[in-house]
Amino acid sequence: MHKTIFKSFIASTVALTLGATSLPLDTAEAVEIDPNVEQTLSIMTIGELSTLDSALSNDTPSSDMDGQIFEGLYRVTTGTEVELGQAEKVEISDDGLVYTFTLREGLVWSNGTPITAEDFLYTYQRLVSPDSQNTSSSVEIFKNAAKIRKGEMDVSELGVKALDEKTLEITLEYPNPYLPKILTGTRFLPVSKEFVEEKGDAYGTSADNIVTNGPFTISDWTGTELEWTLKRNENYWDADNVYLDEVLVSVVKETGTGADLYDAGEIDYAILSDSFVGQYEGSEGFNTLPRATLGYIMFNDTKEPTNNVALRRAVSQAFDKELYADSVIQDGSTPLDGFVSAGVVFNEDDVDYREAAGSVLPYNVEQAQKDWEQAKAELGVEELSLELLVSDVDLSGRTAEYLQDQIQQNLPGLTITIRSVPLQNRLEIQRNLDYDFYYGTWAPGYPDALNFVEQLVTGGGINFAKYSNEEVDKLVNQVRTEFANDPKARTEALMKAEKIFVEEDAIASALYQVSTSYLLSPDVKNFEILPFGRTINLRTTYRTAE
Repeated sequence: MHKTIFKSFIASTVALTLGATSLPLDTAEAVEIDPNVEQTLSIMTIGELSTLDSALSNDTPSSDMDGQIFEGLYRVTTGTEVELGQAEKVEISDDGLVYTFTLREGLVWSNGTPITAEDFLYTYQRLVSPDSQNTSSSVEIFKNAAKIRKGEMDVSELGVKALDEKTLEITLEYPNPYLPKILTGTRFLPVSKEFVEEKGDAYGTSADNIVTNGPFTISDWTGTELEWTLKRNENYWDADNVYLDEVLVSVVKETGTGADLYDAGEIDYAILSDSFVGQYEGSEGFNTLPRATLGYIMFNDTKEPTNNVALRRAVSQAFDKELYADSVIQDGSTPLDGFVSAGVVFNEDDVDYREAAGSVLPYNVEQAQKDWEQAKAELGVEELSLELLVSDVDLSGRTAEYLQDQIQQNLPGLTITIRSVPLQNRLEIQRNLDYDFYYGTWAPGYPDALNFVEQLVTGGGINFAKYSNEEVDKLVNQVRTEFANDPKARTEALMKAEKIFVEEDAIASALYQVSTSYLLSPDVKNFEILPFGRTINLRTTYRTAE
């Protein structure tokens, strides 16, 4: 893991937030575009779009596209740094709780209507509404958000105000130096109040049912296509510094297919995994980058038998993660015991959080079999069958087969069946709690152990298990409030909460931490793979004559 990548982000983000009360646009280096080179690109993505409603995007393909067609108050710039986006200025109170943003002049949606502070207010109120399907706990950084989500306060009492058409005031529940990065996250990308109210439930279901404000617009997607087009948004405030005119995006679920398309010159960007990494390593166009993304399994806590903790503990300890990383993924990704990535979070003594916390519920066949015997006794069975839900992409299928083989081999009497569906369907099945356990991936939005641990609070961002533990909720709340300025107590509370939901309750178990390997045409410049949040950033990408 490249520690410096993540640490440089932390330093730059803290400085960005706690420095001057106004933040100028970070000027990028001038780019000279060859007028004889067609500024088009063809890339792959691993799965279908599930929605273009940024409030509901729980999958990487959808979030990646949202990041190209929408822009928040801040935007991701080069590498891991953040700068102002739709806002031209921000003033921060001395206590770090109140942020007053001034929007840029002349901002318009892709349909030409003005973007106002009211749109941002509506976006954030929509996120925290008790009726919202958004599950992200990050929104609870806004004052009163948690109480509003529980129905204890009205949405009008959210700590966000539109002071006038161009001025937005945000009051936080607790100080957070990562606010700029948080607000670049998919959840916080703005929507047009007028357009959303006009479209109702149809909003985000097709390219015609959204208006956007980012570097690109999207077309040719009616809800089911496996190919769509991004086009340069002429109405974007910084359109002069967006160089690509058009990007063709194609769903490619098989690694071999992606590699073949790249070799044939039909796509410029292809994601690699398993043996293809070794095949292409060292060749022109090969790249690799560590990311904070997790691959994990989660159990349904609302029904038998997966609400049985002994069963969950048995399954979580019954597969060899190191063998999985070496023989199934084979792309440099590393096994992970716990739910916070390594090389991401460093405590007050500059010690890696994962190193300090140690392994939590690692591979242990002997203990897994003891827990399996306990589970059988508690459930009153000798044999049991569980269904593993996965999406129908290449790695997910191979992961499911590996888990099936390992678990059945190490826990005799337990049968694992595999249910493979398109990603969009998998997410819907998870929301409907129509599963036993599932395999998925998740990318943190910012490098803080809190961002990982808070996912499993009651109603947390990826808590599709409907899991709830009062002690976990209490510890996370303490981290956000009374321990906010006590690094040692903060870290200890996060470690305790992680141990409760991973080891004691075994509701979720990480398998590995992602390392992204990919092929990129050498004449494509400034194509960014991001270590946090979304995968790609195309805003400053361009082609040369090479």
